[in-house]
Parts: sequence; structure tokens; C-alpha cells
Amino acid sequence: MNINQFPIITVIFRGFSKDQVMIAIEELEKSRREYAVEITLNSPDAFTTIKAASKKYGKRMWIGAGTVKNLDEAKIAIDSGARFVLSPIALDRETLNYCKNHGVLTVPSGLTPTEVWKLVEDGADIIKVFPAASIAIDHMKALKGPLGDLPLMAVGGINKNNAKAYLMNGAKYLGVGSSLFKKEDIEHKNIEGLKQSLRAFEEAIN
Repeated sequence: MNINQFPIITVIFRGFSKDQVMIAIEELEKSRREYAVEITLNSPDAFTTIKAASKKYGKRMWIGAGTVKNLDEAKIAIDSGARFVLSPIALDRETLNYCKNHGVLTVPSGLTPTEVWKLVEDGADIIKVFPAASIAIDHMKALKGPLGDLPLMAVGGINKNNAKAYLMNGAKYLGVGSSLFKKEDIEHKNIEGLKQSLRAFEEAIN
């Protein structure tokens, strides 16, 4: 695990089948920009999808598990091939340590200075600031004032219109979900639609 190699943008897939996700990942892989891929555990057959994506793309892309809430879920995700785990909550130290001992990068969530700093002290690699859209866009810059240059990831409400602004206001990483690809394009495996959406996103943030 090398956090310096972790991509700036993580693409979140929630609620899609293995075949749907694999088609979308293929378009991401063709891009000149590097992406990490998060498959949330509240998706159908999530561990099967993680395993398939890791087997096919894991040597060239970061494939991880999202919506991980406890140690048991983290263990299964890691056994399925996840190289990183994200959570909508502050994972406990036991889970963070288990991931670290298995070379898996951790991205638990915090919002307040106290929550964020507790996760730093517990050994989190990246802190997911969630839901980002519910707070001021300069919230992460404000956190860094007293706490230092922390590796913060903005997640929740990130889209092509505000992504660059978050990166300019304290976020080192972004998690982008439903705003990147149209749901119907993923569901119907519309490759041209996926390409157009990805192109529009990349043009907006470059």
C-alpha cells in the first residue's frame, strides 16, 4: 500500500450488478486519468463484483469496497480483493488496524475537527468528509488551519461543476458517485453514453 499512488478521484458504484460495473470500469481504464473504483456493499452481490473487478483490473487500478461499517465486512471485502475500504462512519481502531496489517488503505468518515483528529490518531490513511455538500465548500480548508495538511476526501454531492472548487478548498481527494455516469447508461450498458459523461467530467476538472 502506497498512499502516494492513490488516485485523486474515486468513482463510486452503488446498486449496480457485476456486469454493469465491469462495463463502466472498462471505460475508466481507457482514460488517461487514473481512477480508484469503489463498489459499495449495499449493492447486489457486492463481494462478487469486487472479486471480479479485482481479478481483471486490480493490477492496473485501485479496486475497493464502500459502505464498510464494521470489522466483519472489512474482512470479507479484503478477502474478495479490495485494496481499500471506505465507510460512511468512523471505523473503530480494531478495523483500521486489521486493514493496515493487511496492506489495505482506509478511508473512514469524519466531519468535525474532533472526529477527524480522532481518526488521524487511530491511524486512518485518508479521512472522508461526508456528506460534503451539506457543509460549506471551504470546510476542509478550515479544518486544515489548526489540524495541519490532512489527507481529506470530499464525498457526497461532488459533480463536474464543483469538483475543482473542492480541490481548491482543502480536499486532496474526491469521491464521485451518481453525478459522473447517468444511471440509465450504466444499467443499459450504453458505452457511448458512458464515454460522453466521462469526457464531460474530465473536461470540467482539467
